[in-house]
Amino acid sequence: MIVETHSPEETAALGRRIGERCEPGTLLALVGDLGAGKTRFVKGLAAGLGIAEERVTSPTFVLMNLYEGRIRLAHFDLYRLESVDLPSLGYYDVRDEGAVVMEWADKVDEKLLGDHVRVEFTLTGEASRRLMLHARGERSEKFLRALNLFP
Repeated sequence: MIVETHSPEETAALGRRIGERCEPGTLLALVGDLGAGKTRFVKGLAAGLGIAEERVTSPTFVLMNLYEGRIRLAHFDLYRLESVDLPSLGYYDVRDEGAVVMEWADKVDEKLLGDHVRVEFTLTGEASRRLMLHARGERSEKFLRALNLFP
């Protein structure tokens, strides 16, 4: 599934729409260059879960932030890590109790993540982005179909 956004607000709105549909066990693995809109998307996702966008910051220095909303959101940022040891990050402790969003997920072997939605961010202009959403499992495939992103 490919979605084009033309502003940071549209990227956040897409995140919000996805956040509204998240259930415990939803994992979104975000991949893209610096400035591609990953954290802006997460702010929208959080809003869709009933979490104030301004509370959401990139957890680059702490690796994971937890936010309480309709369901808990665990927000990982793996940017500063050379190698990733998911158990030591607490990934398996939060994986199924709420939604998980992981920035720089390309630093992790996809097989270790289990069923997830991979979201690839590509800059297509100063404010525009192309987001490619890939289901990596049966549950994620159903999740993407249920989003009904196209009219």
